[in-house]
Amino acid sequence: MNSEVMQAAKVYRCLLKAIQKHIGKEDYKRHFREHITQEFRKNGKLSDPSSVQQRMRLAHNYTFLLNSVHHHKDLLFSYNIAVDRSKEMERTLGKSAASVGLQLPEVYQA
Repeated sequence: MNSEVMQAAKVYRCLLKAIQKHIGKEDYKRHFREHITQEFRKNGKLSDPSSVQQRMRLAHNYTFLLNSVHHHKDLLFSYNIAVDRSKEMERTLGKSAASVGLQLPEVYQA
C-alpha cells in the first residue's frame, strides 16, 4: 500500500509540474490545477484498486502528452517550420539588437 501512495504522489507531482510549466500559473488558468487536485483527492476515496491504477495511468499519460506536445512545438521552432512564431521573432530581434548594443523601440517589445 505504501508503494502505491508513493507512486500516486510521484504522478501527482509530475503532473502539477507539467501544468505549471506548459499551461501556466496565472490566476485565470488556475482551474486546471484545481481540477487535478480534486481528481486526485477523489482517487484517495476509491476502494477499487483497478480503478485507481487506471486513473494513475491516465494521469501519467496526460503528463507525458503535455510534455511531448510542448517539446514537439520547440522542435518545430528550431527547424523553422511555419507555426506561430511571433514570440520567437521578438526574441530573435531583441538578441540581434542587443548584440550591437541597441534596444528595440517600445513598439516591438512585448
